[in-house]
Amino acid sequence: MKIALVANSTWNIYNFRLNVIDKLLAEGHDVLVIAPIDEYVEYKELYPAVQHVNLRTLDRDSTNPLKDVILVAELIRKYRKLKPDLILHYTNKPNIFGGIAAKIAGIPSIAMVTGLGYAFIHKGWIRNVTTKLYQFVSRFHKKFIFENIEDRELFDSLGITKANQGVSIKGCGVNTSYYHPYPNGKMTPGDHVNFTFIGRLLYDKGIGEFVEAAKVIKTKYPNVTFSIVGELDPDNPATVDKEDLVGWTANDIVKYYGFQKDVRPFIAKSDCIVLPSYREAIPRTITEGMSMGKPVITTDTAGCREAVDIGVNGYLAEVKSTSSLRKVFEQFIHLSANQRHKMGDAGREKALREFDDQKIANDIYSEIEKIIL
Repeated sequence: MKIALVANSTWNIYNFRLNVIDKLLAEGHDVLVIAPIDEYVEYKELYPAVQHVNLRTLDRDSTNPLKDVILVAELIRKYRKLKPDLILHYTNKPNIFGGIAAKIAGIPSIAMVTGLGYAFIHKGWIRNVTTKLYQFVSRFHKKFIFENIEDRELFDSLGITKANQGVSIKGCGVNTSYYHPYPNGKMTPGDHVNFTFIGRLLYDKGIGEFVEAAKVIKTKYPNVTFSIVGELDPDNPATVDKEDLVGWTANDIVKYYGFQKDVRPFIAKSDCIVLPSYREAIPRTITEGMSMGKPVITTDTAGCREAVDIGVNGYLAEVKSTSSLRKVFEQFIHLSANQRHKMGDAGREKALREFDDQKIANDIYSEIEKIIL
């Protein structure tokens, strides 16, 4: 059986979907990827059996309806030519416009809701239109698979998904063998703490609150350091202003390390991984930190709170609250090295138990089997 994965970038496939590809191949399926080609198409070197087809007309941030009509037409042509038996659509545009194309082409599909992003974080016409579009296309999908419980509940409440159409699975998974605890000695004692933010530089990720809290903490605890690892996303409306980034680093508020293809050395040198996001699926950088035995701090919001047992493997701050984040930073600073170690160990155990990428792939495949068998 031929199963297609459709996403808004090859980067998305490379970083988040290889565990699903592995599972599909192991089960004897032919795998087809349809996504705009970028540098991450290098994954093909490891997966020669996977056919990758370029998607030319998908513009993930465009709100031009004409471009979306052209995208639907391209997808219809590709679906009819390639004839997959099932299509897994990832991210909003493939879910919506790929769902329409799959219906016209007569191919069953699943909408993989991998986080609701800018369209749902910010109220306004984009959210209203996106909701209406999802309500329209929901009938064309056999199933919706969500990466957290609250996104599924939201779609239910908005009348997008019908009874038993939606199921939640804990994120996209983390490779717990690759993200393993480094033998990097004891955690830093006392107030010599390194808090590290890892992620795209978007205000929606809470990076503004991270920096503002850092300003206050550093006046009281000068030995504490704050690190940022990640890149600007100029196509996203919530991207950080370059002048803000320059100011943060020039004033020695944070240490900025830019984009890093391998973040493990930066996690290893950290005492705590921080992502004060406004909303996530399941925050990948948080589960990577947990998998490497690091305590974590994130926010009390959809997706994020599923990753944290408060006081056991980390803490939750209020969303969009610098003062709440600052208090949580101080709470962590006052922990003993042994308490921090116990938190890291608990996070590693939780990652193995709940977020291991092989477990997640198996859970997704169980849902696929209900459609293809």
